[in-house]
Amino acid sequence: MGKYFGTDGFRGEANVNLTVEHAYRVGRFLGWYYRKNETATPENPEGRCRVAIGKDTRRSSYMFEYALAAGLTASGADAYLLHVTTTPSVSYVVRTEGFDCGIMISASHNPYYDNGIKVINGRGEKLEEEVVTEIERYLDGEAGELPFAQRDRIGRTVDFAAGRNRYIGYLISIATRSFKGKKVALDCSNGSASAIAKNVFDALGAQTFVIHNNPNGLNINLDCGSTHIEVLKSYVKETGCDVGFAYDGDADRCIAVDENGNEVNGDLILYICGKYMKETGALFNNTVVTTVMSNFGLYRAFDREGISYEKTAVGDKYVYENMARNGNCLGGEQSGHIIFSKHATTGDGILTSLKVMEVMLEKKETLGKLASEVEIYPQVLKNVRVRDKQAAQDDPLVQAEAQKVAAMLGSDGRLLLRQSGTEPVVRVMVEAETEELCEKYVDQVIAVMKAQGHVLL
Repeated sequence: MGKYFGTDGFRGEANVNLTVEHAYRVGRFLGWYYRKNETATPENPEGRCRVAIGKDTRRSSYMFEYALAAGLTASGADAYLLHVTTTPSVSYVVRTEGFDCGIMISASHNPYYDNGIKVINGRGEKLEEEVVTEIERYLDGEAGELPFAQRDRIGRTVDFAAGRNRYIGYLISIATRSFKGKKVALDCSNGSASAIAKNVFDALGAQTFVIHNNPNGLNINLDCGSTHIEVLKSYVKETGCDVGFAYDGDADRCIAVDENGNEVNGDLILYICGKYMKETGALFNNTVVTTVMSNFGLYRAFDREGISYEKTAVGDKYVYENMARNGNCLGGEQSGHIIFSKHATTGDGILTSLKVMEVMLEKKETLGKLASEVEIYPQVLKNVRVRDKQAAQDDPLVQAEAQKVAAMLGSDGRLLLRQSGTEPVVRVMVEAETEELCEKYVDQVIAVMKAQGHVLL
């Protein structure tokens, strides 16, 4: 991770540690960098540098959109505005319509006052580290000034809402069956999914019930969406829906709820889809890519079904890198970032919900029955806000306590201590035979962090 860019772009509190000046300079650099390779293509006969920009519903997203567009056009690139849309839709448009790169303005599941700049390369993937390094050098004034475009080389902004509509059509085309007769609840988190999800499910014939679909710029992720799944759990039971899906702010993750109001997280979705894909001959290499956060129970279920698995560092970026390197077609995280590489190069919450619906319909089973085949181990994860996450994690006394806990857990559990890639947070996670043991051991490690003065109270 760099000074500004973490595992999921440049993220911070709007106009505090992520400012309009940062956004303008990121736009200036990207417009200059990609303009160097301008070539004519069928999609772009003039050979001009073209960058697609999408945003979520945060109030500050509009401010950053204009700052990025100003930077891009000042460097001679054309900025195509997708308006409010999802991260995976930007990835789709970039890779299918010949854009040089794409930008998504979003802080994902963070509160409304945070925001972020996610840059996507021309293949629809997270930006290469070497380019990120060059952006950071420019932000710090180490790369010199860039030339301004002049006269007819100055860029322009283009309304490109049509790109978002093409993405909606693409999602609809992926479904294998009509959803007619199915009652589906969607929690759009007052975010990007508000502009897309209901249209897709309505077009496929579902009886669609939508909550948290009225963004006002300040309510994104506020007690709703994939990070507050309890709201959808209650709603599914009250309305008698067959299934529910909750998205995060930029709709690149999905958590499901079964007909009984039980949560079906990313691990369970990986199992349900992985087993079905193996049965249908669609699971390349007979392998599912997970992260180190996945539950023991998932691996035991995969072992039982004869499905192989890989483990990566936390972050859908690392999951996708493994998939691309090894030719695997299904991977994801417990948090709901699921990648189906046949259809997408990023996690896609709405696509994930369509694939879960496919399994339910093709196997004629409820989601509860499909998920019941995995016995999930108790797991407690606590996010600890700290002054310096590297210092907190590397503290010798904290490490000693973590090793002591790991020894006590033995082969019946595990402890994971890791830094967040997007927040000043150290995550402490324990899996064990009981919830009580998980809580006890997590709190033991946190107590040492507090005693050492790392924790922000």
